[in-house]
Amino acid sequence: MKILCNREELVEAVSNVSRAIPSKSSFTALEGVLIKTGEGSVSLTGYNLELGIKTSIKAGVQGDGAVLLSAHLFGEIIKKLPNPDITIEADESLNVLIKSGDSEFSIMSGNPEEFPELPILTESNSITISQPLLKSMIRQTKFAIAVDDSKPIHKGVLFETGENQLRLVAVDGFRLAVRKEAIEVKDDLSFVVPGKTLSEIQNLLSDSDEEVIEIFVGKKQIFFNIGSYNVISRLLEGTFLDYKSAIPTKNATELKIDTKILLNCFERASLVIVERLKSPVRCIFDEDLIKVSCSTTLGKSFEQVEAKIEGEPLEIGFNNRFLLDALRASETDMVRLALNGANAPMKILPPEGDSFLFLVLPVRIKQEF
Repeated sequence: MKILCNREELVEAVSNVSRAIPSKSSFTALEGVLIKTGEGSVSLTGYNLELGIKTSIKAGVQGDGAVLLSAHLFGEIIKKLPNPDITIEADESLNVLIKSGDSEFSIMSGNPEEFPELPILTESNSITISQPLLKSMIRQTKFAIAVDDSKPIHKGVLFETGENQLRLVAVDGFRLAVRKEAIEVKDDLSFVVPGKTLSEIQNLLSDSDEEVIEIFVGKKQIFFNIGSYNVISRLLEGTFLDYKSAIPTKNATELKIDTKILLNCFERASLVIVERLKSPVRCIFDEDLIKVSCSTTLGKSFEQVEAKIEGEPLEIGFNNRFLLDALRASETDMVRLALNGANAPMKILPPEGDSFLFLVLPVRIKQEF
């Protein structure tokens, strides 16, 4: 088996499929990238039994074959090779010779037959959506994915389709993110994709409006067709939060404000907060002013910003990081805040409509005398 290919294309392909390859595994074969020859191309696959990524690049090929190379070692070698072209040769004993210019490496291949086959979807429903749109939807929800194992289903994002609409929902017990968009979809679906999978999908998605992604959903697996990349992942199982019942229906206090102004205000208030000195950010909404303050043993901060406030005055506290994450994810020049008392979560929405909705739970604050 002999392969001649472009170094930059190979480096990019190995880097991307390596996202599905564990650095250490009790099953050594999973630490490798599987390289197989095809007609005028070579395929590369990484798989960790939960997430698999496969791609192909153009190559000059002599003879059929496959090798299984340490993803880390092979990736480091090809990054540092001097010439734009690389030759990879493997003999019957699975000795692999890698050449580029005057540089040459000889490494051993693992047994490619030990590499597990990627799952195949026998029955599936499909969704087609533009790549930049899905990229935005993932970006605006993944900040609210749970990181602990108390309820594993919440370590993913809920996908729901119905009434020609796609909704993505994430929740971690302290905040909720909902992002929805109108798309053409035939079936009513509900499934949960692991957060780690979506992070890798986001890295592969294009910013070009002309590019689309095809998603095929099975009972336990999901398949993403992204240009030259195929990604397959397991789905999470369990009962996801009934998020609709968690969203307040009444708003006693509402306002619209410039996102950047509010974000900068909370960032300055957070300067006196560190991990070992956690303290809520105190917010007072009254008389067309938002008064923001924080007090820790490091110091105190106070600032006020103007905003047209409608409804009842209110004093409420929030975790600063949760607020900042939600504001950064809004991606709009203005945001609309809706509150219903000091003990109810605050809604953060776009200035018009509800293409996204973020809920942030309040934190109890000590009364100042």
